[in-house]
Amino acid sequence: MSAGRASEGAGCCVWWGFSPSRDLLCSGPVTNKEEANILLVGSADPRHILKTIAGLPDKHSLHVWVLENNMEVVARQMLMLYFTLMPEDGMGLSEKTEAFLEIFGNSEVRSQTAETLKRAASQLIVTVTETMEEATHPCLNTSLLKFKERDELVRIFKQWTQPECSVSGHPAPVVMSKAWDYRVRQHLGTRYDSRTGCFDWDLTMKLHEKGGRFIHKHQYCQWRAGGVAFEMREGVYQSLNPTLLSCRVFSQKGSKVAVTGYWGDIVSSPYLAFGIETDDKSLLKTQNGHHVKTAQDVSVANVQTLFQALSRRQRTTPDEEKRAPPTDTVTANDLMQLDGISVTFLPMDALTKMPQKEKYVNFFNVIFFSVGCVHQLGPALRQIAAPDAVLVVELAKFILDLNKEQESGFRTKVEDMAQESGFEPWQKETTDDVFAIFMPQR
Repeated sequence: MSAGRASEGAGCCVWWGFSPSRDLLCSGPVTNKEEANILLVGSADPRHILKTIAGLPDKHSLHVWVLENNMEVVARQMLMLYFTLMPEDGMGLSEKTEAFLEIFGNSEVRSQTAETLKRAASQLIVTVTETMEEATHPCLNTSLLKFKERDELVRIFKQWTQPECSVSGHPAPVVMSKAWDYRVRQHLGTRYDSRTGCFDWDLTMKLHEKGGRFIHKHQYCQWRAGGVAFEMREGVYQSLNPTLLSCRVFSQKGSKVAVTGYWGDIVSSPYLAFGIETDDKSLLKTQNGHHVKTAQDVSVANVQTLFQALSRRQRTTPDEEKRAPPTDTVTANDLMQLDGISVTFLPMDALTKMPQKEKYVNFFNVIFFSVGCVHQLGPALRQIAAPDAVLVVELAKFILDLNKEQESGFRTKVEDMAQESGFEPWQKETTDDVFAIFMPQR
């Protein structure tokens, strides 16, 4: 039984990943390098970055290189990192966690979150425009992007500062509730009138069976119906979250038409990133066979834990300790500086260009590919991978509109493509059906 059309459920713009966060330096054989370079291809969000930093030993350093296939996703990645790096004397841990998750997974947010988003977007404009050869912050490095890509980032951030208007100043045509409902109708087709039953089927027969038992029926159905995944405080969730809007080109009467709307996932949910796995045993309690805590509870706890781990890596100087707490406007200079951590955003064509540059030969210790970027696996990848590198590929387990045969066929395809690229499975027999792990062929 399928509750919808596979081409529509996952969407064409990936706002969050289809797998839980992972410490990528602990995927495959652990080499314990004091300096590591990780390449993320299509990760969509910073979940793996945060989890990997949290597990990094104090004296070790990490450089993460981020490659996405559109600038809207790059902009969102930067925004999520900006919130992550907000100093706690300017925004408390609970407030920061709530704002982070609202913007991460909600189509509509509270008005105060919307204002915080606008202020952050204004500062990110400054960060991008001031970055030439050197980044204004080591975790928001856009210095390698092309000028047109940086211009596009600035355009996106400007739209976020006034989401109620288009760039031309005219009222924006997008009403998120209508845009979301359009996607649901397109996905379910004739099943739309029985959508609640479809939502329940996807949850109980798919997500719960695949390991997402923390996901509560009420929260999941609310998200499927209207796009609000995290509703943590009393308040009105009616302000547009502009970070989830993008353009999609349609053919109409022989011509191409760009339509702005919500074109992301409407089936698998943003709970996958932080809400279905936990190391905190207190969150594992069950009652009558059901988890007491929900995916929202687990997401909040996990994100807070990651934020606390980042705070412990904060590098301070005597001058910074004396500095007054930030005001409502937090600049790049006010953000936390993480000891030994940097994040660099790469041009969209970087994967084809890097093998031609001596700097990147045998350079990356870990390379991650998302489920939507597997088609970019190729022989050139072996040139930029270190001799003992680990290749981590996200599988299609949480693409809910695929059946078991399609999911298994995808894994086989990944293994074939990895072998053609010069990699072999790390373990011949494995129970991991979320990620496939490979090593360079000997």
